[in-house]
Amino acid sequence: MSGNPAADAAGKDAAQEPAKANANTKAAAQAENEPRLKYFPVSFFAMVMGLSGLTLAWHKGEKALGIGLPIAHALGLFTFALFVVLLAIYATKAIRYPQAVVGELNHPVMMAFFPTISISFLLMTMCLKPLWPGFAFILWVIGTVLHLILSLHVVRSWIHHTKFQVGHLNPAWFIPAVGNVLVPLGGVAFGYIELSWFFFAVGISFWVILLVIVFNRMLFHEPLPDRLLPTLFILIAPPAVGFLSYFGLVKELDSFGRVLYYLALFFTLLLVIEAPRFARLPFFLSWWAYSFPSAAITAATFVMASLTGSAFLSRLAVVLLVLLTLLLLLLLIKTVQAVMARKICVPMKH
Repeated sequence: MSGNPAADAAGKDAAQEPAKANANTKAAAQAENEPRLKYFPVSFFAMVMGLSGLTLAWHKGEKALGIGLPIAHALGLFTFALFVVLLAIYATKAIRYPQAVVGELNHPVMMAFFPTISISFLLMTMCLKPLWPGFAFILWVIGTVLHLILSLHVVRSWIHHTKFQVGHLNPAWFIPAVGNVLVPLGGVAFGYIELSWFFFAVGISFWVILLVIVFNRMLFHEPLPDRLLPTLFILIAPPAVGFLSYFGLVKELDSFGRVLYYLALFFTLLLVIEAPRFARLPFFLSWWAYSFPSAAITAATFVMASLTGSAFLSRLAVVLLVLLTLLLLLLLIKTVQAVMARKICVPMKH
């Protein structure tokens, strides 16, 4: 002991540094040697959401532009094949590493991505309905029941939480709400009108609540980390999908429908002017948050153009469809590159 407390503390910290570094090295090496399946994230299902959204946008585009090529059908089949593969991989993870799945389900950020599974079922319903209506109905039932269960779990966790902090809040928390307003897209077609209104009411109500909370977090607390910045695009999805579902329920364009569409369009413009900032971000799997909201506003614009007869909106819809297609191609390439470089399926950073 030197008799100088500060010097003694500094010396103690310096002595502990090699031990800490050695422990970190051992932890990193252990994680590297563990099977990547253990760290296969549930957020992978955002790929299915994005590709399903692209499929539905092309369905609208083919009708509006009179395209004879079955582009949407091909995209739908490709997306379904990917969905089956991802579902099989995650089911294998659940069997072999159940604690890892439970860890994600209880994680304050990752838990919001679990409804991407049920949403994938709901979106595949719309993609496959023109080809196999009976099978699509089965997918819709599974997706609806599963999404109700996951929504109840997420909301219950919010109410009885002991671990959430302001920093955990991000636009991904909208995902359960978005899933609820997706149910009517298939529910109306299958004749379940009142059930569709139930899910629409739940989704729109929680969207409004979360919109206030998320803006409070962004305005008065620390900025979103780079890894979560792409989730800002999720702001577009609830009003865009809400517009599509609401029109399906009421069968006409009224004032509330206009409010939903133009709010989605405003959020789109807000994020477009932020494009240089997003372009500077390194690739994360969260980049797939760009995809489904972009597809939702594209499909909504095709519908709005048809309802209003607006030439501007018709041209805007075509531009959005082209950009959406290029975006999805870029995301697929980036994801394959990241998987090959072993930058995905690694331990989560808390």
